[in-house]
Amino acid sequence: MGFRNATDVFVVGGGPAGLAVAIAARARGLSVTLADGSAPPIEKPCGEGMSPDTVAALHLLGVSFHRDDGVPFRGIAFVQPGARAAADFPHGSGLGLRRMALHERLVARAEDCGVQLLWRTPVAGIGQNEVHLAHGESHNARWIVGADGPGSRVRRWLGIGSRRIHRRFATRRHFKIAPWSAYVEVHWGSCAQAYVTPVASDETSVVILASCAEDADFDRTITEFPEIESRIAGASLASRERGAVTSQHELTAVHRGNVALVGDASGGVDAITGDGIRLALRQAQALAEAISRDDLSLYARAHRKLARGPMRAGVMLLLLDRHPRLRARVVRVLAANPTLFEELLAEHAGHARRTSLVATGAQLGWRLLAT
Repeated sequence: MGFRNATDVFVVGGGPAGLAVAIAARARGLSVTLADGSAPPIEKPCGEGMSPDTVAALHLLGVSFHRDDGVPFRGIAFVQPGARAAADFPHGSGLGLRRMALHERLVARAEDCGVQLLWRTPVAGIGQNEVHLAHGESHNARWIVGADGPGSRVRRWLGIGSRRIHRRFATRRHFKIAPWSAYVEVHWGSCAQAYVTPVASDETSVVILASCAEDADFDRTITEFPEIESRIAGASLASRERGAVTSQHELTAVHRGNVALVGDASGGVDAITGDGIRLALRQAQALAEAISRDDLSLYARAHRKLARGPMRAGVMLLLLDRHPRLRARVVRVLAANPTLFEELLAEHAGHARRTSLVATGAQLGWRLLAT
């Protein structure tokens, strides 16, 4: 057994969720060690469009962006044959940013605030108040955080089960082409969605998301989206294609003893919601606060509350995915009533009052009945 180190918080996993917990814990005066088997920057296929609330949550952690980082966007657009509906965010602009650039900024912030970062250091197991590294060293820790993604080993070591609601497949490519829209566009096809996100002044991200792996094949499925296909025709690739599996699922618990789970390790929302990073950042703050107060039950309650809205949005959007006729009617209604779409987007971002949400839902239902 190697030399035993001691820390207040040991974080397993160095993605955005793990780094956010580490930064938030350091802000509360706790010593933090983080280990990951990979080395930064860590890449992961995703839509790469961050809402204004996500950008605000990063600023709260002290993460700043350079002037040339990414591209601002105004809101979300739903696109299908014969209809296009667009809505602006209620407050501020979103930011389209390469996932690797986001990770670099988080790593820099973690280094600045004194997190001990152990890259290329896999974790082999955990015990009571200790973490065992693959090369034989052990660390004593008062609190252990599993931030090791949807296939979390920490979750398996704890014996915490999950209930999967839906699993889907994604592929992403970056193209050397200037953004053609001020919105993140969600294009709906018969068997897949395509997400178009501006990530640089001369670069655009396109993600194909489908319920089966065959329909997530980029070259096969892009033909469902002739508008996108025509725009990227002849454009060179700015990165190699990456694939991923996304799932919407809940866990039976998000902590056990002195070990807590955060980010995708603690459950997940479908990528269609665009809420993964925002949710992880908010969970990270809630977990750091609970740790500082020696009470993980506070985190469990906050986690349930934070997940409620994104899970509801995921169920609704997956329903539209499975029912093309209903989706077509909804997009037409939103296209004809942009204020209604903006109210729904405000609710999704957490800026709508309860009475406003009920009224918006009733109005949408009435418009659907009238079409």
